[in-house]
Amino acid sequence: MEELNIVENSIETNTERKKLLFILNPRAGTMQASKNLSDIMQIFSDAGYLTSVLLTAKSGDARDFAHQYANEYDVVACAGGDGTYNEMIDGVISSGAKCKVGYIPAGSTNDFGASIGLSKNIIEAAKAIANGETITLDVGSFNGQYFSYVASFGAFTSASYSVPQNLKNIFGHTAYVLQGIKDIVSIKSQHVKVITDEGLPTERVIEEDLVFGAVCNATSVGGVLKLDSFRVDMNDGLMEVLLIKSPKNLLDVNSIAMSLLSNSLDTKDIAFYSAKTVRFEMSPYVPWTLDGEYKEGESDIKIETVVDAVNILV
Repeated sequence: MEELNIVENSIETNTERKKLLFILNPRAGTMQASKNLSDIMQIFSDAGYLTSVLLTAKSGDARDFAHQYANEYDVVACAGGDGTYNEMIDGVISSGAKCKVGYIPAGSTNDFGASIGLSKNIIEAAKAIANGETITLDVGSFNGQYFSYVASFGAFTSASYSVPQNLKNIFGHTAYVLQGIKDIVSIKSQHVKVITDEGLPTERVIEEDLVFGAVCNATSVGGVLKLDSFRVDMNDGLMEVLLIKSPKNLLDVNSIAMSLLSNSLDTKDIAFYSAKTVRFEMSPYVPWTLDGEYKEGESDIKIETVVDAVNILV
C-alpha cells in the first residue's frame, strides 16, 4: 500500500477542513488519471478538501481501502475503471459509512459513468466531485456482495475481463463489440431457471436455455448493450432484468442482433423487465461478472435491490 497525504499550505489553524480519500488505479485505461494527478489534487484543494491518496496495486485494494477508511472521511472517491468503482462501493457500503462518494471514469469503457452522465474528461469529472451535488442511487447485492450497476453471465460478459488490457486501451468500445459478436455465435447456452419477485403478486418464472443474462441498473452494459434511458431509472427500487435465449440458427442470431441495435428488447428471443429481487438456479460452473470483474458462479444466486444505497457527487 502506498499512501500520500497532501496538505494545502494555506490551511488556517482555526478552520476544520473537509476530508477526501482518493483511491487511484494508476494503470486504468490509458493512465490519464495518473498523468493528471497534480491537477486533480489542486481541484480538490481549491474546493476546501484535505486529500489523502491511496494507490491500488492489485485486485481488491480499492475495496480494502474503502472498507478500512471510509468512516474517517467526508468523501471517498476513486479514479479507474468500473471495476475500481465497484470495489470502492462494496467497501464503503459494507463498512457502514455514510460518506459521499465520487468517481472519475478512467477505464476503457466506463458503462456506469456513461449511465449517470459523468464527463469522460478527467478534469471535468474531478470538478464534479469537488463542486457537484449528490444524487442517490440504488445498488445490487449478489449473494451479499454489492455491485453498482450490473451482474451478468454469458455472451458479452467475458469481454470485460478476457479482452487484453492493451486492446482495450487501443480500441476501447470496439474491442468489446468484436468480442460480444464472437460470443453470441460460439458460446454454449446454459439452462437457467429465473425467478423474479418470489412470493409477490408480480412473481415471474422463466426457465430457458440462455446465452446471456443480466440484472442491471444502468443504460450501458458490458460496453456493448445500450438500454433505453427512458426505461431505466437508477433510483426506483428496481433492477432491470435482461435475458437472451439461445439462438437456434443464424436467422435467430440476426434477429437478436437487430433487436439489440434497435433497442427492441421485448421479442420472442429477448426478455426485458424490472424486478426488485431475482433468483437464478443454474450450473455453479458458469462464471459471472460484477461491474466487469470476474465472479465465480453458484448454483443458487439471489440478487436484491438495495434502495438509496449511495450518494454520489455529479
